[in-house]
Amino acid sequence: MNHKPMLVLGMMSGTSADGIDIALAHISGAPPKVRAKLLGHTSVKFPPALRMEVLRVAEQHAVTAGALSQLNFRLGEVFAEAALAACRKFRISPKRISLIGSHGQTIFHQGKPAKFLKRQTASTLQIGEPAIIAARTGITTVGDCRPADMALGGQGAPLVPYADYLLYRHEKFGRVSLNLGGIANITVLPCAARPQQVFAFDTGPANMLIDALVSHFTRGRQRFDKNARLAQQGRSNLALLDELLRDPYLKLAPPKSTGREYYGHAYLKKILALGRRHRAKHNDLIRAATIFTALSVVDALNRFVLPKTTIHQLIVSGGGTHNPLILAQLSASFPGIEVLPSSRLGVPEDAKEAFAFALLAYETFHQRPSNLRSATGARGPAILGKISYAPPR
Repeated sequence: MNHKPMLVLGMMSGTSADGIDIALAHISGAPPKVRAKLLGHTSVKFPPALRMEVLRVAEQHAVTAGALSQLNFRLGEVFAEAALAACRKFRISPKRISLIGSHGQTIFHQGKPAKFLKRQTASTLQIGEPAIIAARTGITTVGDCRPADMALGGQGAPLVPYADYLLYRHEKFGRVSLNLGGIANITVLPCAARPQQVFAFDTGPANMLIDALVSHFTRGRQRFDKNARLAQQGRSNLALLDELLRDPYLKLAPPKSTGREYYGHAYLKKILALGRRHRAKHNDLIRAATIFTALSVVDALNRFVLPKTTIHQLIVSGGGTHNPLILAQLSASFPGIEVLPSSRLGVPEDAKEAFAFALLAYETFHQRPSNLRSATGARGPAILGKISYAPPR
């Protein structure tokens, strides 16, 4: 197969649905020697009305088939506009881009089978029509990456571990790559790991709960707790934190994945009720959710990782990297492990997931599998995604 270098755009919109992260990567080679270099990254916010509708649908509120179809195509247009805006920012003609890898917007994810019409069924739905992206940009687009893994009995998540493996595997250091997006997930890379030794899972909530509380208490005026200012004004409530740490999801053994279906609106209502019961003020509750985020990661490492793997470095990416309270809690909990932002290893914290989808698209284009069975629980390797070819020039 021809392995000439390619310029690839990766696009990611996470569970927080606040916009699209875009990464431009120069990729060449084939595993185990794929060479990938990040050339630029940017992000584009969703129009507020579109974001509200995405969140409404993702919270499982009623939607007609027609409205869902319209939303899928409308998001396709928004992703295409974001790709073209990124090209302008990077000062590169779209004609020079070989491929786009688009994660799309998750609006439903049921990783483990549940009863549906008398049969156990697992499913996932990412929207943002790739055919629209390919047509508007003139660039072949790989989208809808999760179903191929799920068709083989996997949970369709997490998929970023493949990129973590290519980026962070080290001959002498055991590493954990921690992504703090809406949901927190880790990829465990034992020293000199082979692909089958890598494992990964969602540890629990990251920014999703904190953002939801901030938005609720400020009536939408603030969408996140910048520099943990509100949390730092709150007081610690150990009884409340104790109750949060009894969350049954934390005890589930990997492989496991979660999302808005579990940590969405119903969970927010549960936390608000807990806050009232423990007489917590607004900032006390935001502080508790912030510490809970960090401690759920600590719990996952202590429970499922450190008993069997020596870890030297914890590499952190995602929006939560900008929360000093989370990072301080992680550093305090693991005095023997170096906690470092992913930018120290060449990938800015806000670009890693978009960069990962550029890599996944590159592998799919070359007809190679890129799920890690040890991460998703799939029966075998899967070539991820569907290819929407650019219209003939």
